[in-house]
Amino acid sequence: MSERQASLEYFNSVIHDLEKAFWDERGKGARFRVTTVGRDYFLNKCLPKIQEKDVEPIIEAIKQVLREEGIVAEVSHQLEDKLLRVQVRGCLHVPVEQKLVAKGVEPFTCIPANLIVLAIEEVLDRPVELAEIKVEDGACNLLLVVFDSRPRFE
Repeated sequence: MSERQASLEYFNSVIHDLEKAFWDERGKGARFRVTTVGRDYFLNKCLPKIQEKDVEPIIEAIKQVLREEGIVAEVSHQLEDKLLRVQVRGCLHVPVEQKLVAKGVEPFTCIPANLIVLAIEEVLDRPVELAEIKVEDGACNLLLVVFDSRPRFE
């Protein structure tokens, strides 16, 4: 039995079509339905790499996984109070976002961002919102808001 392998172009084309259909159905509301895309990958590949319960080492662990797995070439970030600015370069999925932008669809999901959000929420129990995705010069510039710990009602 031979091993079959499809091209990245094929997979990105399918992802594009799924995202476009979702956007056509939900508009800006689509972004609130895709925040957990990547959860299984996070649980299997990322969570075991997280050794510390602090935002910086959590982000570094996710960056390491993304680079080691060949999903991105480079990730940089800057944390200023509650604002987390992330730049992703060389992402396998940037053609999907570029194609959507060319069709007038505002980028509304990003797997690297989702992995960071899932990590902070899972390990620190702090809500995180992906506020903005801008595709510029082949890179995705992300703005995430990291809120304080969730309120507890006792």
